[in-house]
Amino acid sequence: MSVRIDITGLRPERITVVPSPLAELGMALHALSEPGHHPGLQGWATGVTARLDSHLADRMCEADFLWRTTFSDLFMPFAGVPGRSTLPGATLADDLDLLDKLSDEQFVDAALEFTCALPYSTGGVSALDDAEVRRRALDLAAARGPQQLRFSERLLADPPRIRDWLRQFARDCDEAFFAEAWSRLRHQLAADARHKTDLLRHKGLAEALAAVSPAVTLDEGAARITVDKLGDGRSATADGGLLLVPTSLGWPHLMVLHRYGWQPVLHYPVGSPELASPPSVEQLTMRMTALSHPVRMRICRYLARSAYTTGELAQVHGMTAPEISRHLSVLKKAQLVTTRRRGRYVLHQLDVTVVARLGSDFLEGILR
Repeated sequence: MSVRIDITGLRPERITVVPSPLAELGMALHALSEPGHHPGLQGWATGVTARLDSHLADRMCEADFLWRTTFSDLFMPFAGVPGRSTLPGATLADDLDLLDKLSDEQFVDAALEFTCALPYSTGGVSALDDAEVRRRALDLAAARGPQQLRFSERLLADPPRIRDWLRQFARDCDEAFFAEAWSRLRHQLAADARHKTDLLRHKGLAEALAAVSPAVTLDEGAARITVDKLGDGRSATADGGLLLVPTSLGWPHLMVLHRYGWQPVLHYPVGSPELASPPSVEQLTMRMTALSHPVRMRICRYLARSAYTTGELAQVHGMTAPEISRHLSVLKKAQLVTTRRRGRYVLHQLDVTVVARLGSDFLEGILR
């Protein structure tokens, strides 16, 4: 599974690395709503939540489905501006002004993404234009609760009113907590953008993407970027550009905006605690599958404490050596077990470091 971006004909000057204040506000709201996704930010989230005005806290709950699951493309409106070459604003106010450049259909469809599951990578009919799509959107919103239904009804009845609501909400968040956070974060983001831009100019797109994340690869022959994610999607730069937008609050999320007709965006975390080469989704799946078998679990219990030969494991578990060898082969293929030779004996041992990482690897894999 992956998200693929066709970059056929993309000129180097149309690739831009640039921070976005509004995208970072979206990530801040997500971290406040789902602190469990961001263990390193729990102290900051607790401090912000404790200081929040109760009225603003209530408004944060009013439409939290726009940022709780991940966050809505409305936090990156620059990608939807016609021409597919608009850059994020230098300030939050500049980014908010770009919301006004989206059509009502674009605004509503992006806001309803987590409500009615409209086609994302392909074109579709807007809920503003089709009564059946509108009915389905409201039915699904109702299934998610009265709060989401009320918001969706207001959105479909009066999109400009919700634009004004979102703009004022962002301003109030900026005054309450985001301006202070942005004053610290923007320097790190600007430095990362300069570094990635230097890589683009001097070493090319493949090097820059590798620095963004090991989960992002470039097939130059096929003119395609592939992002290793638990989901399928596709996009194309076509006659537009490609944006790389760094976030200081985003780990472990590596997100790809691949909405039909919008400029593709890679929204990637900087300063994350990940190792240089985190496992791919395929590797993670292989490891979880390997550990799901009860016999292999018991074998791992022994190998975590000491090194054993195949014959010793067979005797302990009451199995034949070939049976144990088959289980060891699965564990070794998943890179969970190491082997070493001692004289004429081959010893197997669990790689405890790899297994210990599975908790954070699993989190990263499913949230990427």
